[in-house]
Amino acid sequence: MPPDPYFCGPGLDRADQLRADPGAIAELLSHAGAKQLQWTDGAPALDEHGKLSWQPIDGEPAIFLGFDGADPRFSHLYDGEVPANAYAHIPLLALLDDQEAPTFAAALSLANWHRRHGHCSVCSHRTEPNRGGWSRICPNCSAEHYPRADPVVIMLAEYDGRLLLGRQPQYPPGRYSALAGFVEPGESIEDAVARELKEEAGIDVSKVRYMCSQPWPFPSSLMIGAHAMANDDALTIDRNELDDARWFSREEVVAALAGDPEAPFQPPSKWAIARTLLDHWVDGLK
Repeated sequence: MPPDPYFCGPGLDRADQLRADPGAIAELLSHAGAKQLQWTDGAPALDEHGKLSWQPIDGEPAIFLGFDGADPRFSHLYDGEVPANAYAHIPLLALLDDQEAPTFAAALSLANWHRRHGHCSVCSHRTEPNRGGWSRICPNCSAEHYPRADPVVIMLAEYDGRLLLGRQPQYPPGRYSALAGFVEPGESIEDAVARELKEEAGIDVSKVRYMCSQPWPFPSSLMIGAHAMANDDALTIDRNELDDARWFSREEVVAALAGDPEAPFQPPSKWAIARTLLDHWVDGLK
């Protein structure tokens, strides 16, 4: 298996068993070590060392994030200004301490969900936080709503020892990455991989296999990493989705991952699961 992608790992102890006990959660607010997460510009705030910034409890935070050791951690529902483009938060990742990434992802995804799901999808009534902020309940029809993550396949296609990588219009100059797309209703992961590769690059694939997954909190996706073998290398690129797509040799991928200025492309950043997939592919060929 590949190493854990960025944002993966244990993070806080989420203590799911306490979420159905509002009395227990309320009691934790008075715990000597209880803290609440600080927010700025629509994202968890960081201190000068890239650690999440915590402060003493103020009021009654709606979200119980879990325990850091024996100390409870909470968050208010962030209701300040939010960037129009969720990807505006990505520069924060260059400052974020790697060990804090799982908690950062969980808190940001949960906050995004609360902002986007304030009304009941059954009767349209305003909902309220429930289960320590890990669900919302409708006081009108009693429907309970839980956070959702959108499944996205992201895959390496291989043919004759080469990998297919593409670039989207918003990428920095020279950046190439794995192709990706949302899993559609009634579709398996394997079918989604094959469909996306056919739609975006015009190739047929077989032997699709799962590699690893990653929570992606911009705003809330589950990236499902996969590898597939292409039946041939003839490309028909969907220019509505991609600026370009190319086959790269192992030597070219190795050079790019090593930061060689002469490499033919710039690889994804360390916090992208595509980087994990590339690293694992190269290691597997050693």
